[in-house]
Amino acid sequence: METTSRRVMRSPRFRPRPGPSRLRRAGLAVAALMIGSSVLTACGSDGGGKVTLNWYINPDAQETVDKIAKNCSTDDYSIAVQLLPNNATEQRTQLARRLAAKDSSTDLMNLDPIFVPEFASAGWLEPFVDDLSSQALGEDVLAGAAATATWDGQVVVVPQWSNTQVLWYRKSLAEAAGLDMSKPVTWKQIIDGAADNGGKVGVQGNKYEGYVVWINSMIMGAGGNIVTDTEAGRDAKIEIDSDAGRDAATIIKQLADSKAAQADLSVSNEGTSLAGLLESKANPGPGSFNVNWTFVYKNQVDAEANGDLVKGATKDLGWARWPATVEGEESRPPIGGIQVGVGAYSKHTEMAQEAALCVTNSDAQEALAVEAGLFPSRGSVYESKALTDAFPEDLLALFRESIDAAGPRPQSPYYSQISSAVQSVWHPPSSVEPDKTPEESAKFLSDVLAGKRLL
Repeated sequence: METTSRRVMRSPRFRPRPGPSRLRRAGLAVAALMIGSSVLTACGSDGGGKVTLNWYINPDAQETVDKIAKNCSTDDYSIAVQLLPNNATEQRTQLARRLAAKDSSTDLMNLDPIFVPEFASAGWLEPFVDDLSSQALGEDVLAGAAATATWDGQVVVVPQWSNTQVLWYRKSLAEAAGLDMSKPVTWKQIIDGAADNGGKVGVQGNKYEGYVVWINSMIMGAGGNIVTDTEAGRDAKIEIDSDAGRDAATIIKQLADSKAAQADLSVSNEGTSLAGLLESKANPGPGSFNVNWTFVYKNQVDAEANGDLVKGATKDLGWARWPATVEGEESRPPIGGIQVGVGAYSKHTEMAQEAALCVTNSDAQEALAVEAGLFPSRGSVYESKALTDAFPEDLLALFRESIDAAGPRPQSPYYSQISSAVQSVWHPPSSVEPDKTPEESAKFLSDVLAGKRLL
């Protein structure tokens, strides 16, 4: 493999094609598993023909990604899109199995930022070096996205789009609760405000990664961490048994015991927690506060256009910074998104890195935002006319601010074990006790990392 000496390549420019995008989610998980059962082989280079680069993607915005792949293909190679499962953990499992087997057909891959350290430390990602690293991670990349793109001093992935959570709410509910949403609000304020006015607080409380996202950001908002010194691997310092951990547990208990808790709290996810945010025939109540990702705006606008919400419902939609754990302290919103990596065992790493720079360039990021609500990792794209025409400027400013101020989940090669250990002790939300749960989870996590207990 070439890692230090290569020519500088100029990426072809992606030009988005007109036409609305519809996210095709139904059946994608099944299709992805069928695709994953067969080994796809890049072809054409040995015989002197055109090379096919396989790009494994998470099934979000598939129509837009297909166009990006087509427009970033060249006379030398074509980019073939292959679907991964819907679930982030299953995506990681499928890619890890391929790369552990030194699969040469995995040329490009979409990675959730939480899996980058694991893949990089295992030697599965081809680093971007010299001029390629500056193209991949220039000054235009937002701080929150850049923080998850490097490992051991090397740029190992290219940020494609970034995700963050904000506080979505029904303006009429906030007004009834007497909250000034132009100022920072706390978790306690929105829980009390919703409970006192017949509303709900929507969160992701199922036993999955979304629950850890909520826990981690509350802990970081109180000045703490789940673990630190993650470069030490299994010897990372476990910090969850702390005042910050107890602050997070207090909020979970308050919500679980409150009238503001959704009935499905213990199994709620990004989609189900949106129920009742805005007015529909099925949910005519006072509405909710909801912490959720950037997709919500387009989702709710489309829902009104499709008749799933009552006419004019989105006029009552408000947005604000993610709630503070501790009054007077800045919140640390969650961050997610997608990074594009190049497989270390690909037969065409030079072409694949050229392709990775193209599918993550500003034009591609603009198309993903406008067509699918997946927001840019490059700051300049937020100022493009296409985005300011498609989204309210104050919402774009909030997304950009939240990505820059985000609190990333632990950057550790053992993140999968860390996340699963936290889920095991903190779920269901109704079982969380401030005086017990952080301590119990610290002990369990310590044993898991030491190999003394199994998940």
